[in-house]
Amino acid sequence: MQSQQSSDVVIVGGGMVGLSIAWQLLENGLKTSISIIEKENQVGKHCSGRNSGILHAGIYYEPNSLKSRVCIGGAKRLKLWCEEEKVPILECGKIITPQKIELDSQLEILLKRGQDNGAVVELIDERQFYEIMPDGRTSTGRALWSPGTSVVKPRIVVEQLKKRLEQRGVDFIMGAKVARVSRAENKITLADRSVHSYGRIINCAGLHADRIAHLFGIGKRYIMLPFKGEYYQLREDAPFNINSNLYPVPDLEMPFLGVHATPSLDGVTYLGPTATPALGRENYSGINEIDPSVITDFIYNFSKLLVKDKRIRNYAQRQILEWLPNNFLGAAKELVPKLKIEHIKKSSKVGIRPQLYDTEDNCLIQDFVMLTGKDSIHVINAISPAFTASFELADYILKSTNIIP
Repeated sequence: MQSQQSSDVVIVGGGMVGLSIAWQLLENGLKTSISIIEKENQVGKHCSGRNSGILHAGIYYEPNSLKSRVCIGGAKRLKLWCEEEKVPILECGKIITPQKIELDSQLEILLKRGQDNGAVVELIDERQFYEIMPDGRTSTGRALWSPGTSVVKPRIVVEQLKKRLEQRGVDFIMGAKVARVSRAENKITLADRSVHSYGRIINCAGLHADRIAHLFGIGKRYIMLPFKGEYYQLREDAPFNINSNLYPVPDLEMPFLGVHATPSLDGVTYLGPTATPALGRENYSGINEIDPSVITDFIYNFSKLLVKDKRIRNYAQRQILEWLPNNFLGAAKELVPKLKIEHIKKSSKVGIRPQLYDTEDNCLIQDFVMLTGKDSIHVINAISPAFTASFELADYILKSTNIIP
């Protein structure tokens, strides 16, 4: 006989967004049973636990986008939660520097976006830049400074949040994959053939969120094109002192921010990430993790995008071999000019970005995407800054679907 369970709210995905939705349900006083179904045996194994840990300041995002509306408030709330929970935070700020002279004018655009979004950000001159970042480089003597940007260790955050949720009665069903759904009966069947009934189901499955949505007949126009982000790190004896995040001015038409330098709580300075096709939604290390269906998606869909958009085509040509040490070094030297190949080593840190692609409009989606169906909610593009914004994003999702007032 199949085992059967029932919950008022079932959340699929034990990453930061799924955990935050459960937390906000409780914080808003809903007397409801909550189950979180996670296919791995630990929370945050993929996107949430592998992200940079930077609590973003809300500078990059188009005003009135969902990202711009939830990033700053989310960062403040997550930082406060970490302080209350004694989760370590590195208060280090962030500099955005024009790595090429022609990118200097982008600083004004970023400054205005940040100010419009409510971020604390200011233009600094060459003297101020080198006081903060003596080993860095600004091509024009100017840069943007975000004093409120900070860094956490993501895995500590998600594990502490899971602990608190369990203490408050949330049921975690670990190592459980969704196999089938019955929209008519509000039931899902897991791979072990157990059945779970739900009042509402919220899909926060990250790298697999599109596939879960498709089981519900939702969002068929969208598919995930995963991009791998590989990192290098400074060797222990490297003669550089990077105490703040150091970012290049990004191409605002692209969803990637470029190679940057990030200090960490454990004393390691990371350089990265790259942004190359992952060829598998969990392809962190090698050939065994390659997914033929993802390769097909890239060949069929991304190739159309490359033909359509010259900027993406040029970006892809630059990125395709950036993971190679000498190519990576060239990108990193635009930020830290005295960097040499002997100063860096390959890091074990690798992440996959769950980048959503719209097959009808033939474009990469830059903002968060939330879709709804019968008693179901699907968060299918929880890209950066979803970790930063998680509490605020959770409130938005729950309020916009009338689960909380």
